[in-house]
Amino acid sequence: MKEKVISPRSPWQNGYCERGVGTIKRECLNHMIIFNEAHARRVLKKFFEYYHDDRTHLGLEKETPGFRSTELPELGPVQRRPTVGGLHSRYFREAA
Repeated sequence: MKEKVISPRSPWQNGYCERGVGTIKRECLNHMIIFNEAHARRVLKKFFEYYHDDRTHLGLEKETPGFRSTELPELGPVQRRPTVGGLHSRYFREAA
């Protein structure tokens, strides 16, 4: 891992980095025991997939950065699939 120094005269960049690191720590790493670098990479990859595809964001009006289709309740029951080692869940409908 290499240190990335912020641009000169750009202290506003610190806030974005700190917010991102804090989210990763609060929602993922504080709840897991990481055994080695390979394990950390797998866990973080799953967390980033969850963060981009499934987690809603208030700044996006409760939408996800990735595409997420909206379905009507009449289509049937919703299934739960654990993700990120069971820390979070993905909800979906089984294909007919």
